Amino acid sequence: MLKDQSVRQSLGNPEKELTLQSLKLIIPFRFMKISEFKNYLSQSKELLFVMPNGAYVPPHFHLTEVGTMVKKFIDCGGTVREEAKISCQLWTANDFEHRLSAEKALDIISSAENELAFPDLEIEVEYQSETIGRYGLSHHDNRFHLTSLETDCLAKEKCGIPEAEEVETVSSGCNPESGCC
Repeated sequence: MLKDQSVRQSLGNPEKELTLQSLKLIIPFRFMKISEFKNYLSQSKELLFVMPNGAYVPPHFHLTEVGTMVKKFIDCGGTVREEAKISCQLWTANDFEHRLSAEKALDIISSAENELAFPDLEIEVEYQSETIGRYGLSHHDNRFHLTSLETDCLAKEKCGIPEAEEVETVSSGCNPESGCC
């Protein structure tokens, strides 16, 4: 879905203001915001993170960083863009008895919020796989799911790339509205 937004958000520093102007996003799923993450944490008894391939992040993970990431860039069509997200970094070491409680994770996030005064932005999770992986975050079945992110051209109209057309699917069964059954 293409979305055109004009947003102004303060990052807690009165001299620094982040402006997201005409930011076009293609969002394959709904991004979780930090407020939603905190809400789920407040209701969680244990922290379980599931990778996109179904494997679990080992239970002895640490939450090593919480902060804002601001990216200012120019796309291939010449449009200058900015995006801001909250970054949460998960890391595992060889301290296999370590367990991070939901309450402790909330404390870490609250400390970061107080020190950095960041707004209610979308979350991106970093976790080590073959390289540092970046993931979206969703929550269901009392688990946090790291969701795959995808690259995309933000200037398709300027690059001459046609929009993907919806493909009509053909059912092998009977359509109940057809009156045949």
